[in-house]
Amino acid sequence: MPEKTYLTEDEKLLRKPPVDQPPFTDTDPWRVLRIQGEFVAGFDALAELGPAVSIFGSARTSPDDPMYEATVETARLLAQAGLAIITGGGPGIMEAGNKGAQLGGGTSVGLTIQLPFEEGANPYMDLPIDFRYFFVRKTMFVKYAQAFVIFPGGFGTMDELFEALTLIQTGKIPNFIVILFGSEYWAGLLSWLREKMLAEGKISPIDLERLIITDSPQQVCDLVFEAMAQSDE
Repeated sequence: MPEKTYLTEDEKLLRKPPVDQPPFTDTDPWRVLRIQGEFVAGFDALAELGPAVSIFGSARTSPDDPMYEATVETARLLAQAGLAIITGGGPGIMEAGNKGAQLGGGTSVGLTIQLPFEEGANPYMDLPIDFRYFFVRKTMFVKYAQAFVIFPGGFGTMDELFEALTLIQTGKIPNFIVILFGSEYWAGLLSWLREKMLAEGKISPIDLERLIITDSPQQVCDLVFEAMAQSDE
């Protein structure tokens, strides 16, 4: 029998790893499987959710902050009108969104994320789903929502806002509405976008038109349903 000069794929699969090789659960192929598992779990859990709105904002917002109550009322009105509410499942604005969803009789979804400084999930979720990877979690926020409502927040909130705007600008998610709640909070950012980005040609006028600002929970509800009706035409 001639001497073998290569290993078959079956042999590679079945042979024992070298002593100095890291455990399979510490390798990139295993991470790919875990990422795939997170996508499957998220898709499976949310497949029958129905129309929904994703609400974002600071985890540091306290319950006595007017924005907390505004978020509760906004989510309540949206839920009462038949929409599910999706948040990041944490404290602050996220908690207020989930609380309002339950008060309005809607499905309250929390997409939590494992963080080294995680403050814990809020108690107002009907459907909590935990994620290890930000990009998997962010896919769920977009895929299962008809609109984003962005309350005052920090870097995480900005990340979600500008990712949504990028996806809309590039045509990845057409007929998607982004509402900024709190005109005073967002005024400086919008001025900078107009005076720098737009003035220097980095964005187009239509890009700014995609941002809708309001201070009214009822107007949020009206705007969302108006946009949904237009997308169905």
